[in-house]
This record gives sequence, C-alpha cells and structure tokens, in this order.
Amino acid sequence: MCGIVGLFLKDKSLEPQLGALLSDMMVLLSDRGPDSAGIAIYAASKAGVAKITVQSPSPDQDFSNLLDDLKDRIDAEATLTVRSTHAVVEVPVDKIGEAREALLSLRPRIRIMGAGESVEIYKEVGLPGSVAKRVDIAAMAGTHGIGHTRMATESAVTTLGAHPFSTGLDQCLVHNGSLSNHNNLRRELVREGMTFETENDTEVAAAYLSSKIAHGQNLEEALESGLKDLDGFYTFVVGTKNGFGVLRDPIACKPAVMAETDRYVAFGSEYRALTNLPGIDDARVWEPEPSTVYFWEH
Repeated sequence: MCGIVGLFLKDKSLEPQLGALLSDMMVLLSDRGPDSAGIAIYAASKAGVAKITVQSPSPDQDFSNLLDDLKDRIDAEATLTVRSTHAVVEVPVDKIGEAREALLSLRPRIRIMGAGESVEIYKEVGLPGSVAKRVDIAAMAGTHGIGHTRMATESAVTTLGAHPFSTGLDQCLVHNGSLSNHNNLRRELVREGMTFETENDTEVAAAYLSSKIAHGQNLEEALESGLKDLDGFYTFVVGTKNGFGVLRDPIACKPAVMAETDRYVAFGSEYRALTNLPGIDDARVWEPEPSTVYFWEH
C-alpha cells in the first residue's frame, strides 16, 4: 500500500501554504499507511548556511545545551530550532560535514534525518495527522516538498524505517512498492563506501540515486539508470534542492496520479490526495506513464 504525495510550487504566493497543503494531502491517504509518516520541506536557507535535521527519542535531554556544545566543537556560529522530537541545526556550509560528526559524537542517541542547504525532513511512527501536528508542518513555508505514509511490509516499524530516506545533501526519496534486488545493490554500494542505517529497500534506492548523481549523472539520468538496475515494483518521488522527479517501473502496478496548473505540480498515490488543492478542478490531471521520468525544477 503506502501513500505518496509531492507538491512543486510555481506560484510564490503559495509558498507560505506549502506545509499545510502537503500535510493535508498526506492525511487524506492515511489508510494507505497507518504505521509511520514523514515529510520533506524544501525552503532555502540564508546564503552560505546549511541545515541539518535531527531527531531524538529523548529531545529534552539531547537538545538541552546542544547548541553551545556544538559551537564549541566546530568553532563556528550555529542556530538550533526545536520542533518536538526534531530540531533543525543551521551551520556554515563549509562546516556541514564536521557538524554532522560532532552531533553524533555529542549526542549518540540523535539520528540525522537529512541535511543540505534547503531540505528539512521530519518523520516518526504514527498516523500522518499526528506526526504533522507534532512538528507543526502546517506552519512551514517552502518551494516544494514530498511526503509518505507507510504500511511496512519488509522491515521494522521504526522512525528510521519511515520515509523519506535521505542519502545525499538536499536529496530524498519516497517509495511505494518493493525492490527484489536491494540486498545485492546494498552490497555493491557498501563497497563504494556508502553506509546504511536500516534494512529498508527504499534506503537502497535512495543511495543508488545518490551514487549515480555523485558519479556525474543528473537526476533524470539517475532515474533512467534505475529502470535497468532496479528490479521490482515501484513508484518513486524524489526531492532535490531545486525540484522533484517521479518514476514508475515498467509494469506500473502501483497507483499514481498527477495534476498541473499554472500555480503548481502535484503528485498523489490517489486522486483524493489532490482534492483540496487550490484550482484542482481546472488542473490537467493524468496518470504518469510507466518507464517515464518526470521532473520539474526551479
């Protein structure tokens, strides 16, 4: 099952509503995935600043004095914004790698959800409405985002097992389906130096795309490579710093629908996810073709 949503805004006047629109789209698909949910919001940070989203099972302990400890460790200015069990840490771009290592060293229970100049990723066990309310997704502005509500089939129901999965800066992926060759791909990617935190096949798909991009492919080329290298049934929605892409496998047995107006492009596993979007009655609505890469970019 699982439910996927994505929203790419063309009209800047809609940007303050991005979080509210995306969380509503996810809630409308709650019955497709009741065990966990997650959302990625893309909103540019200040020039020269990077963001690291972290999550903790004990936020009161882990986030207390974290900012001062981090600034001392990396010898740079930083900010910390707490959102329930999550926090967004902002550091200079050239300190992002050092800051990631410092956070994991300073607070071993912390999990890094994602990092980059634009992306913030929030995910937890629970229904989409509960997760979105906990971190106040509705109050967030941005240019585009993707979300997922999960029904676990091949790995544990945990926060780390929830989507989106992020394996590269400003990159993340949500997935409906199942990959049959993810174990072989994981071994190949580990040999390249990539690390994995779960047994989830979606994390492998995300790492595969990150690897292809790191080797010089753009997102469209990486997705096209996936058509020959990824076995199984899948619908992917991928977020990047400037846009998002959609890909369905050659058989395309997993449901998907898209809509486009002069104000936005939207994706949902079912049309009901799109029904509350502004101007949806006048949108061009279609089912994405199998083996076809769709991509929009600012």
